Amino acid sequence: MKRIKNGINNLWKIIKEKCKKMKEEHAVRNYFKNNVLFITFVITGVLNSTLLRFLSMHTLENYLSWKAILADTAIVVAIGSFGYLVKPKRRFAYYMGFNIFLTAICMINSVYYTFYTSFASVSMLSLTQYIGDVGDAVVENVIQLKDLVYILSPIAMIIVHLKLKKKNYYKKVDLKSDRKKRALSTLGVAGLLGVLFLITMSSLDVSRFLKQWNKEYVVMRFGIYVYQANDVITSIQPKINSMFGYDQANKEFTEYFSDIEPPVTNEYTNLLKGKNVIVIHGESMMTNAMELSFNGQEVTPNLNRLAREGMFFNNFYSQVSVGTSSDSELTYNTSLMPTKSGTAFVSYSDRTFITTPKLLKEQGYYTFSMHANNADFWNRRKMHNSLGYDRFYSKADYKVEKENIIGLGLSDKEFFKQSVEKMKKINEKNEKWYGLLIMLSNHTPFSDTEKYGEFNVDITETITNEDGTTEEVTYPYMEGTKLGNYFKSLHYADSALGEFMTELEEAGLLENTVFILYGDHDARLPKKDYNRLYNYDMETHEVRDKDDPLYKEYDSYQYELGRKVPFIIWSKDLIGTQYNTTYSYTMGMYDVVPTLGNMFGFYNPYALGHDIFTTRENNIVVFPNGNWVTNKVYYNSQKEAYLSLSDQPITEEEIKKNTDYTNKLLDVSNNMIVFDLLNPEKNVNLEKK
Repeated sequence: MKRIKNGINNLWKIIKEKCKKMKEEHAVRNYFKNNVLFITFVITGVLNSTLLRFLSMHTLENYLSWKAILADTAIVVAIGSFGYLVKPKRRFAYYMGFNIFLTAICMINSVYYTFYTSFASVSMLSLTQYIGDVGDAVVENVIQLKDLVYILSPIAMIIVHLKLKKKNYYKKVDLKSDRKKRALSTLGVAGLLGVLFLITMSSLDVSRFLKQWNKEYVVMRFGIYVYQANDVITSIQPKINSMFGYDQANKEFTEYFSDIEPPVTNEYTNLLKGKNVIVIHGESMMTNAMELSFNGQEVTPNLNRLAREGMFFNNFYSQVSVGTSSDSELTYNTSLMPTKSGTAFVSYSDRTFITTPKLLKEQGYYTFSMHANNADFWNRRKMHNSLGYDRFYSKADYKVEKENIIGLGLSDKEFFKQSVEKMKKINEKNEKWYGLLIMLSNHTPFSDTEKYGEFNVDITETITNEDGTTEEVTYPYMEGTKLGNYFKSLHYADSALGEFMTELEEAGLLENTVFILYGDHDARLPKKDYNRLYNYDMETHEVRDKDDPLYKEYDSYQYELGRKVPFIIWSKDLIGTQYNTTYSYTMGMYDVVPTLGNMFGFYNPYALGHDIFTTRENNIVVFPNGNWVTNKVYYNSQKEAYLSLSDQPITEEEIKKNTDYTNKLLDVSNNMIVFDLLNPEKNVNLEKK
């Protein structure tokens, strides 16, 4: 210990003497004068990465996180050090090239965070083939002014370069004799910064860095450049692990499910067994919209009717990651979570899955899926086969005319109309059937407002004048906002749903049939629009100030909790029974398989969710980013903070237990897909279960 202390003291003396000598020789001034391009490169690179964090994650902890700045500086200085090995005349090209590269990283992540509230991954490069189909949605609904601020970095580099060139800087500064020396010394500085950064890391930081589940946390602690470098390694890791890590993954998988209790019967067991099933994948449907009315007109009157007449789960969460709709399909069908890298639909469609369609086929059901979009979008053509659907009806099976297109494709009303005709034939040929219909019209960017029909999202009020006459006054409320357009779009989708139910009734397809609807994910709209929704002042036509006693707080916690989506089970036989009620248990998409399994009489032994009628108030919903929620608390793993949702006390032991459970579940789920652990030809342990 004494030797280390003496070593530090000696090092400090050397640094002090070096600084004194540099001051006497005007070394600092000369350094800045002779290294303008390098310094500009470092400053702009670090400034961009810092801006990215500040403009995306609005937390005090993030603003005070100097660790990320230290890490980003180390990376940028290290890259810049190799510029000294380049001849002065070509040095600008080197720095400019890397400046554009780092700028692109920041811009891409800025746009990505706006839509996904997460950071980009190279594993998603395989999804660029789908951008053309949703290009308008990205441009109109995602790209914002803040995403363009990073362009100032290369502009600054160009301006500095032109000024230096004008002063013949590149001819005067001939560093040929000490290029290697400067490169090594600068690289040494980067190394020193890296060491200083590493000694600040906690075991929790290292653990989350390696797992990469919580991308926000990693960027906040390690910076965007370290995150992106680690992401490259993490993205190729499954390919390496699939060859070398199988035994360990299988061991953890076996241990995890050895502790799972077998299913128990309850009053809902076999309640729906033998009935036909129609499942609606409700694009961007959100529960909070069901609670809203404008000028006395409900946003979702048909959805509300189904909720009143059926089993309505109003505390239900989607658990999607970057795969959005495809992730919800995966979890709904398999009770597995989205993969850590890429998406299961695109990257792992050749894996073996135990699914609801496959289990119902064992009971004699014919299974089919319908979606009037390109069959290869989200790789559904292949993946729906892997999920166990006997037939997938896609865009090629529908008549798509220009006047019937809304948003990304065939309107929901026309889609349902044509689907009913196909379902009639299916019903004639099969005794029992199970069908999934995927809606499309209510997809971002919600911009085809002229096709949605009349639905006023402003406030219209009839007032009486002093002379006794009356007139209508309209207050500018939600008209013209993205959220307002979403309500118009959702109102149209709800109308299509109502017409579909009528058509099914007329065709006799609702007899002995269960109608199931789930929202695939939230609408991914900005928090500021919700702030206007809940805090609009009719007198000032503005959003109320936080100091206003009528102001309703809508912070990040409320925003996350507001992402609930509807889950409804409806059947003629349920109306008016004890089952026809609202269930407020905290429930996630991965709970659907075991819940329906209990009601229809099938069992998936490798489901990660739970039968909600067994767990009830004790259920936990895990999210792909490491967050989790129960009836008592919502936990944000990135902030390491929670919001209490009940009067019951929360202990640190509960937080730790649920967080450990969350991390274990996410790891096991990822391994089940990556290593194909549900394939009986590869995993002999399946036969023993």
